[in-house]
Amino acid sequence: MTGLRLGTLEVPTPVVLAPMAGITNAAYRRLCAEHGAGLYVCEMITSRGLVEGDETTKRMLVFDELETVRSVQLYGTDPTYVGQATKILCEEYGVAHVDLNFGCPVPKVTRKGGGGALPWKRNLLGRILEEAVAAAAPYDVPVTMKTRKGLDDDHLTYLDAGRIAQESGVAAIALHGRTVAQAYSGQADWDAIADLVAHVDIPVLGNGDIWEAADAVRMVEQTGAAGVVVGRGCLGRPWLFRDLAAAFADGGPGETTLPNLGEVRAMMRRHAELLCEHMGEERGCKEFRKHVTWYLKGFRAGGELRRSLGLVDSLAALDDLLAVLDPDEPFPASELGAPRGRQGAPRHKVVLPEGWLDDTDGLGEDGCGLLEDVSETTGG
Repeated sequence: MTGLRLGTLEVPTPVVLAPMAGITNAAYRRLCAEHGAGLYVCEMITSRGLVEGDETTKRMLVFDELETVRSVQLYGTDPTYVGQATKILCEEYGVAHVDLNFGCPVPKVTRKGGGGALPWKRNLLGRILEEAVAAAAPYDVPVTMKTRKGLDDDHLTYLDAGRIAQESGVAAIALHGRTVAQAYSGQADWDAIADLVAHVDIPVLGNGDIWEAADAVRMVEQTGAAGVVVGRGCLGRPWLFRDLAAAFADGGPGETTLPNLGEVRAMMRRHAELLCEHMGEERGCKEFRKHVTWYLKGFRAGGELRRSLGLVDSLAALDDLLAVLDPDEPFPASELGAPRGRQGAPRHKVVLPEGWLDDTDGLGEDGCGLLEDVSETTGG
């Protein structure tokens, strides 16, 4: 299979790392990129935060020195803020790709009409996309969007969203085959991805339930998607991008080369080292703690060792603890194809602004759209 083309941007392997808050920082993107080619997207920032110079937002816009293609996901509900933020990303940060988030299912986001709730307002969605595309055009930067099937099974939006994206000049659309109500529960609907592929002429990227390289190849074959977006499947498994690159290069899943615990141990050390380089040792080690459970999932490492690793505060302490792990222990085959990260249960009701479902416009009488809340100044 060939690479992925987004406007004038060419990605050698049709694989995109999904932005994940607190995960896909510069260190993790570098780690994944060391294993295979793809498009590695910075964790989501807010448009208002960027426009107003919020310090937390700016701290998130850090790129590794070897990150030649800078990609950022932007959140916003106000067309003006989104357009201004897109221009700042292109002009001041040298970003080569901007992705707009219309798929987040978190209640604190949807209750303000953002994330996965916003595509219900078709006209507002179109205005936001148009502003972003217009702002990025002078810099020849492609704009993409990510969305879900809809609010729930009774309020599907993905086909309309695809049409609007195409009409707005968006370079590609990524579809997570779940509704907002599903969050991360249940099974992703790959048939919906295939439906969207048939519905639009722009590239469609498939997202949902890609746990192994074979899943990615199968998704592309089943749906006709131009590529895949990988999120939870790579938690504690940066080498998945090596398998993905090999699978797409060979035109098939091929053989997965599973790392033993010694190799995983080396990856853990490299991850912590990169975090410390970017954040300083104290904060870097604290950030690393959350990854321990994912790296060791299925391995025999004892509870006391896991607890100690979860409290690590220096690279020296990490080295001492990692030395206890049996380097020859094979990768636990039981973990292959198993879900990783959060799953949870479906929500009985999506939290939305009052009267949100009353119309599909969203622009209001003044035509300005949904004003971003003053609290939306912090990235992540």
